[in-house]
Amino acid sequence: MASLIPGYEYDIFISYRQKDNKGDRWVSEFVEALKNELESTFKEEISVYFDINPHDGLLETHDVDASLKEKLKCLVFIPVLSRTYCDIKSFAWKNEFETFVEQASHDKYGLKVRLPDGKFASRVLPVRIHDLDSDDITLCESVLGGTPGGVEFIYKSPGVNRPLRSTEEKQHENLNKTVYRDQLNKTALAIKEIILGLKGETDIKVNGSSYLLDQKQETYKNGKFVKPVRKKLLIGAGILAILIFAAILTLAGLLKNKSLERLKSKDGKIPITVMPFRNMTNDTTWNVWQEGIQNILITNLSNSEDLKVRQFSTITDFLQNEGVTNYASLTPSVAGSISKKLETNVLIMGSLKKSGGTIRVNSQLIDAKTGEAFKSFQIDGTSDSLLPVIDSLSSMVQEFLLISVMKKELKLNVQNFEKEYVVTTSPEAFRYFMLGSKAFSKNDMPTARDWYLKAVGIDSNFATVYNWLCYTYLNQGMYEQGKKWCLKLYRMRDHVTRFQKIVINQCYAHCFETPAEELKYLKQQKEMDDLSGACSMLGIIYSSIGQYDKAIPEFEKDLGDQIKLYSKPWWPYDYFWLARAYIRTSQYKKGKNLLKDSEKYFPNDPGLTSQKAIISLAVNDTIEANRYINKYISLCKDRSDSEASIAEDLAWIYSEASVTDKTDKYYRQALLLTPEIPYRMNNLARFLINKDRNVNEGLELINKALTLRPDNYEFLDTKGWGLYKQEKYKEALDILQKSWDLRRQKALYDHEAFLHLEAARKAVSGQK
Repeated sequence: MASLIPGYEYDIFISYRQKDNKGDRWVSEFVEALKNELESTFKEEISVYFDINPHDGLLETHDVDASLKEKLKCLVFIPVLSRTYCDIKSFAWKNEFETFVEQASHDKYGLKVRLPDGKFASRVLPVRIHDLDSDDITLCESVLGGTPGGVEFIYKSPGVNRPLRSTEEKQHENLNKTVYRDQLNKTALAIKEIILGLKGETDIKVNGSSYLLDQKQETYKNGKFVKPVRKKLLIGAGILAILIFAAILTLAGLLKNKSLERLKSKDGKIPITVMPFRNMTNDTTWNVWQEGIQNILITNLSNSEDLKVRQFSTITDFLQNEGVTNYASLTPSVAGSISKKLETNVLIMGSLKKSGGTIRVNSQLIDAKTGEAFKSFQIDGTSDSLLPVIDSLSSMVQEFLLISVMKKELKLNVQNFEKEYVVTTSPEAFRYFMLGSKAFSKNDMPTARDWYLKAVGIDSNFATVYNWLCYTYLNQGMYEQGKKWCLKLYRMRDHVTRFQKIVINQCYAHCFETPAEELKYLKQQKEMDDLSGACSMLGIIYSSIGQYDKAIPEFEKDLGDQIKLYSKPWWPYDYFWLARAYIRTSQYKKGKNLLKDSEKYFPNDPGLTSQKAIISLAVNDTIEANRYINKYISLCKDRSDSEASIAEDLAWIYSEASVTDKTDKYYRQALLLTPEIPYRMNNLARFLINKDRNVNEGLELINKALTLRPDNYEFLDTKGWGLYKQEKYKEALDILQKSWDLRRQKALYDHEAFLHLEAARKAVSGQK
């Protein structure tokens, strides 16, 4: 059967390892089920190539059939990614996966295709049946040029990681909450969008595919796609803005009221906590505005230097730690107790009520120390007309401009008011933003990215989302994509609040400027809200440039604040970074005590275990060091790390403790286990050069790596530094400059690379 598009042999080519089709014949069952799903997805007949005939010559145990390349002329290539598939020696990998990518990259459509909605997707649509270790992911990225996406068919429960079956006996124990039938449907829909894109169709008729990052028509929930409930918007941005400025007006009045001077802190500012607004409408579609109104209030109140407003993430994290998930339980006494722990004097609480087509927003300003509500107000809006609301907003803004204490800070242009101060006018966009933020807090960057993309797809002026989108890409090592979103955000910096502008400037500095610039903006954030996470970021930036003496107090404050606010830290990283700073400053006793304290919260964290091993090695306690190293190896095996990955980690541990012989041993072991991985060549080469252990051997290794990746800035930096060690300064400078230019284009600032370049410049200058 021919392809839907002339010139192609098949619509779909399915590639797999025979090892994954033994026993219950998972792959064969998947192919049959997919064919049935495609019949109900496409009007046309879809041709699928799946080699099950051992005499066809395409299986890994047989010779290559001369017709293979013709059969690989397909629209969509589906590799069944497993623990065995990602193997450069296997037939499926070399003769199918790599060959298709090469062919598709040079045909008339290319490897990536524009979808009907304008986004791009790869014609390689992986189906994952196991979690892949880091080596396998790196190998896939080396061929695809990016992170392998795809659809997961993985069943995961404690101690179990296997392919998802069509009939699961213990479906409720699947931690991924995925259902075979739904994943099959997602695969078929993803295929359809790719094929529509190849055919150049622009009319979107496919609803929902998380793989393709766009679900404007449907939402994925509880293992299946559901249509969102669409109700007429009853409350506009105008009403929310009135509520915001009613609060600001009242607070401005407080500054003139001498009887309320106690609300000021020692720095002369009024510290404020804004709680989520309780939804009292009996309509759950309004739940999004519980945090929505709270977020907008925080954003706008933060614009005044006379107020010190706890930021949204600080309050959200604290409420989650306190177990407050039902905002109906947020009574004034509970909220007041929380506000005191957050060290604020003014508490803002509120609720939403509904009567017919009218929405009423109630709000109270409460003295957190006494529990006294000293100001209440309410505002009504209707679903029929927002014009009176907008008129009221204009008059209130004008009145606000007359208040001297605020006038110098907010210089509002009434015509630009909504553009500058309302977060978003779309409840749907805000809902996606909140879903993305929850995924981000769980370190699930791909899911967070998908939700954020949906949010900006609905409201392209939603500036806050651009910032988070940037970091979701950066946290996945996708620097070029992250920097693109940063630039989009930076162009919006003149249309946001003061706090947001500082955050945008910090993001821009992180992507394009120097640590000195980023530190400047982080200090400004800390001054506005010292519980906003700025301390942790300050510590990380100081550490990245080797200023551990400045990093330590920032990490100590951040860790202390978290324990004080949440009873325990949120992340093991809070301990990890501080312990590493103690180690780098030879404060081993402090580091050991810190890590002992961490055991109360994170007794089996691999990263913290590695730090314990490093300290033990540094103080020559080999018995304790071996105990921690053995525990580290065991923890890595529990999460299915490869032998090569574990060996590389051990090399890093010994390197941090300056045990060079063991470092050498384990870097070589990692490379021996995966001799074709260029990153492993670079790691050993870098060690040999940095430690002056064998510069010539290091250069031989890095030259081999560069034959595989000639424009890799890390590899070029290693080579340049090796040439510098050989006193070939001019040649070293040329290569280090090329590495630096590529790094600044494709990645982020790296202090060690900067020092290498400066050393070479100085050496060349000294020769003149």
